[in-house]
Amino acid sequence: MSPPPITNNYLHLHKLSSSPDFFLPALSVLLLLSSSKPQIKFFPKIPPLSFPLNPRRFLKIPTIMFQPKRNPNPFINPESLSDWLKPRLPSDSFASWGVKPGTKNVHNLWLELSEGETSLADSTPPVRTVQVVTVHIIGDNGRVLLESHQELSDGTIRQRSRPLSEKMKPGENLDSAVNRAVREELGSILGDMGGVVRIVPGSYRRKVEERVSVSYPGLPAQYVLHSVDAWVEGLPEGDFCTEEEQEYGDCDTTRIADKAVSVKKHFWKWVESHTV
Repeated sequence: MSPPPITNNYLHLHKLSSSPDFFLPALSVLLLLSSSKPQIKFFPKIPPLSFPLNPRRFLKIPTIMFQPKRNPNPFINPESLSDWLKPRLPSDSFASWGVKPGTKNVHNLWLELSEGETSLADSTPPVRTVQVVTVHIIGDNGRVLLESHQELSDGTIRQRSRPLSEKMKPGENLDSAVNRAVREELGSILGDMGGVVRIVPGSYRRKVEERVSVSYPGLPAQYVLHSVDAWVEGLPEGDFCTEEEQEYGDCDTTRIADKAVSVKKHFWKWVESHTV
């Protein structure tokens, strides 16, 4: 039997050592990575970003109509307003405010300024500008509701013969003004169950009238009238009367409101539409 071949270990080692120099470092790195556990860092999960198809709408913020509470009245009290008006108005006319039946006094005008319902031009005489909503309420028979007269807090009567009208608040839109006017002047007879207001489409009209104020004699006025036709559910078919609790009930200056002339009762009647 022939002897087994002799393995030349020196030659084998020599071949390994003759490999490129980077082999052993690479093998060491491999062994190091396989023997150590990888350190995994966890990061908070970030939701994917999404963008709208129309990029111009991406930064659009919903607009909310908001009228900040402010005091636009440049006069600190009715007395200062009175001092400002006296040299600018005929003395006999100004003296009749709140004295002549059906007129209001300087406390009323001061409250209107404080509520933002009225503005006064700095002129001689001053010009009072008022935005007014006028609602032509149409009955089932086609007739129109008119306010014939008012009973004031001082016991006097003021003739009206006009549709439901109300001074608009600053920043108030037409629909809100119409509903508020109906609620304030007709609410006592409509109650909680009635009073659904429907504005006739396409009935809006705008008109500017300039005349001397009936409430404030001698004071020129510019009325910007915003008129609509409307149906109101729950109204009586015949003549009727409504009561107004407090004209300036939501006013912060109760002491001054108590000195103003307010409307206590409204008297209403139905008339043929061609007479309006």
